[in-house]
Amino acid sequence: MIKILTVIGARPQIIKSSALNRGIKNSYSKDIQEVILHTGQHYDDAMSDIFFREMGISQPDYNLNTGSGTHGKQTALMIEGIEKVALIEKPAAIIVYGDTNSTLAAAIAATKLKIPLVHIEAGLRSFNKTMPEEINRIVCDHCSTLLFTPTQSGYNNLIKEGFNPNKESPFTINNPGVFHCGDVMYDNTLYFSEVSETTSGILDKAGLNNKEFLLVTIHRDSNTDAPERLNTILETINEISISEQIPVVFPMHPRTTASLNTGNHPAMKHIKDNPLFKIIPPASFLEMILLEKRCSMVLTDSGGVQKEAFFLHKPCIVLRPETEWTELVDCGNSILAGANGDLIKKAYQTFKGKKKSSYPKFYGDGNAAGFICKEILSNFK
Repeated sequence: MIKILTVIGARPQIIKSSALNRGIKNSYSKDIQEVILHTGQHYDDAMSDIFFREMGISQPDYNLNTGSGTHGKQTALMIEGIEKVALIEKPAAIIVYGDTNSTLAAAIAATKLKIPLVHIEAGLRSFNKTMPEEINRIVCDHCSTLLFTPTQSGYNNLIKEGFNPNKESPFTINNPGVFHCGDVMYDNTLYFSEVSETTSGILDKAGLNNKEFLLVTIHRDSNTDAPERLNTILETINEISISEQIPVVFPMHPRTTASLNTGNHPAMKHIKDNPLFKIIPPASFLEMILLEKRCSMVLTDSGGVQKEAFFLHKPCIVLRPETEWTELVDCGNSILAGANGDLIKKAYQTFKGKKKSSYPKFYGDGNAAGFICKEILSNFK
């Protein structure tokens, strides 16, 4: 049996990790022992604990309780904590997801300790290095031994950066293996889609059963920490809601709440005067899945929500000027609008008037976790 150390810290990583955790429990429990380390990057119940309970993920074996802070302080504390745990557990490999500070910290700790790093969701690029996440992705990929990319475009990005797709195992940091495996989030969406119908009462709470509505999420610092951008986005969505007489559901991220409580945002007064604009607490994964299934359109700056909208055949307006999921824009299921009010309105009208869309199989067959487990076993056993 091999031991792997899974490092997670933010809400999206917890959700992504459930696919691998479930795959190990169901098919590889005699071959793989998973030790889970939670950095505490997201640390309250609404952003962390509820996902372990709701998705049946094994409780973390370690929690660093890092909390919030500047990028440097937070990352440094994580590196120190991950290093201590890795020295105790001596894993055959460290598993990371995505592009957060937790991902970066684990990549640095693993590399310094000469422990192979496995990056799930590798190869994604926004080609905007002012985004902290972009730097995290690039550094992590170039520290990795096994790179699992969810899309063909991600795979192509790695090849362009010098990764050789023809290398053979055993793989090492100097001889990394690159795989296009499909998306673990597609695994999860398929698995939890039906579950959400019977376990989530969020539509009843919001009074939205059998009603069309827009689903909005905003959490990236490029929007939340820029009052003018955030105000423009909210003002525009509120104008659409009033002119179209369509409800808006806005599960508010803690970062967005903090920004709205401290900054000058005239849009909030208009939103409070609009009974169709419903601000609710952060939604759990099952609640989000149900909201995404039942809404008519998604407006988001979240990478994960963009994909979930696609999985569930919903059009998506991206509240960023770029996206890692370029294939969704290319096929017309997502439109980049950033914080430009005119572009947001134009995208809304485009989707409103669109009668039919196609949804190509960009993200695999729903068994990415099984593929990853097999490759981990093959390389580290």
